[in-house]
Amino acid sequence: MQKTLTHIIQHDGQAVYYGTIFNREEISVHIDALLNTIDWQHERIVMFGKEITTKRKVAFYGDDAIEYTYSKKTKKGLPWSAPLLVIKELVESCTNCTYNACLLNLYHDGNEGMGWHSDDEKEILPYSSIASLSLGAERKFSFKHKSTKETISLLLENGSLLEMKGAIQKHWLHELPKTKKVGTIRINLTFRQMIR
Repeated sequence: MQKTLTHIIQHDGQAVYYGTIFNREEISVHIDALLNTIDWQHERIVMFGKEITTKRKVAFYGDDAIEYTYSKKTKKGLPWSAPLLVIKELVESCTNCTYNACLLNLYHDGNEGMGWHSDDEKEILPYSSIASLSLGAERKFSFKHKSTKETISLLLENGSLLEMKGAIQKHWLHELPKTKKVGTIRINLTFRQMIR
């Protein structure tokens, strides 16, 4: 179930929006499976020199021996679960890329978000594809160019796929702004190409 591709960003990197890639029934099945089989944990990160525990929950899965360090914390990839592999296979068929890791975020409502950042940690293969799948609540997602401050926003639909690739992490920041208008959960899966 795929819509026409929308090229959100085509300079200093690429962002491609695939629209919804699952139907409503498939979305419901995937959300239930992820809520019940993923090893969700509250995230402990270091901000302004202090360790805090986030409201949102996270999980990190990947091939053997994959690790990921951000916010001064290192995560070891858990073994892929069957529901995750099903989703990964479809995402890979859409993007024509293969991924060896997935970072999952569970946002309970619009009060939880993510500030401006780039996915440019040293463990991520430079200029590689990051495929971001959204399940659940529709949320606004924004890009901001690091030099020009140009801002581009879109609404990530339930069951939709956004791919970021090329030099986008070098030149652009992205965020998931908080909103009081959303009262339901969103699960975000970001499939990544990590350096072993």
